[in-house]
Amino acid sequence: MTLPADHAGLVDRIYEAALVPQLWPELLGALSAVSGGERGVLFAVRDGYASGIVSPGWEELLQVFMRDWAHRDPLLASAHKKNHAGFLTDRDLVGADVIATHPIYREFYRPSGMGFRAGTLIPIPSGDMISILLPRHHDLGPIPPEVVEALDGLRPHMARAAMTANRIGFERAKAQTDTLQALGLPGAVLRGAGRVFAANALFDALVPAVFQDRAQRLTIADRAADVMFADAVASLPAAPAVRSIPVAGTEGVLPMVLHLIPVRGSAQDIFTQAIAILVATPVDRARVPTAEVLQGLFDLTPAEARVARGIGEAQSVDSIASALGVSRETVRSQLKEVLSKTGLSRQQELISLLAGKAIPAGREF
Repeated sequence: MTLPADHAGLVDRIYEAALVPQLWPELLGALSAVSGGERGVLFAVRDGYASGIVSPGWEELLQVFMRDWAHRDPLLASAHKKNHAGFLTDRDLVGADVIATHPIYREFYRPSGMGFRAGTLIPIPSGDMISILLPRHHDLGPIPPEVVEALDGLRPHMARAAMTANRIGFERAKAQTDTLQALGLPGAVLRGAGRVFAANALFDALVPAVFQDRAQRLTIADRAADVMFADAVASLPAAPAVRSIPVAGTEGVLPMVLHLIPVRGSAQDIFTQAIAILVATPVDRARVPTAEVLQGLFDLTPAEARVARGIGEAQSVDSIASALGVSRETVRSQLKEVLSKTGLSRQQELISLLAGKAIPAGREF
């Protein structure tokens, strides 16, 4: 089917968005116009709807959908079963009774101006899928076959754009890990629920002694550190703060501190689903790190870093307070913050970590 003249530039816009992901929201609106709608939605699909981007003006509706309705949408499972390399409409996926009675239609889609939809699933090399949904108002009626035909004519371009965006995202992630390699730091970019998307050779060398790259997520051999790591990953992106995680040393492997740095703002990319950069900083067994190094390792304040170094040198709280000219209570308060930020529960654990020893058994969290 030949596209109308006012849609003829869509192919160019699709490939432009492949190179500049920030253009997708406006493009989705233009694509939706083919079906008689005004706005479109693009989802990353991984065991359900993982995240999404929408045309301008629907951001709040997307949040409501992800929070209240994503797990109740009957169309996604049906689309997976169909495994159709093209666009499908609501009527292709569910019966008329579902469209008429299902709560998601009655309570969300229709009140939101999304009565009928055309959508497609596009596999991408990362193993996930991209879902593009183009709704139009219920009053316009079901989406006709000629519109589906027009969208199918555009779908190969959408698929190539999605794969291009995914590949560009990978190259960008690899460049970040290569920069860390140049600094002598093992590093990886994590995606989704904590799987490795790209890693440098220094990070790869720590597998499997320190890390195991499993199907669900990256895991850490140090079980206590892995508990903290799993919690930190699960908290993203709701708690976008840098998390520092101590990992005990083993025979032949230095103790280290892992820094989980959230991916924020324009660096976020729905085609790669990158969530964080993981940087491993080995702790030198030969000496206790300086206060400046400790401050960077664990995101401590200067005062907390000085207390941490004193503890690492096995100084008492009283001696640290005297040397710094502060009260004993101040040092104890700062030490409490240090333990919290390092993920440790006892003073002796901090001494052991900074001295390059294994963390004593029986750690409490």
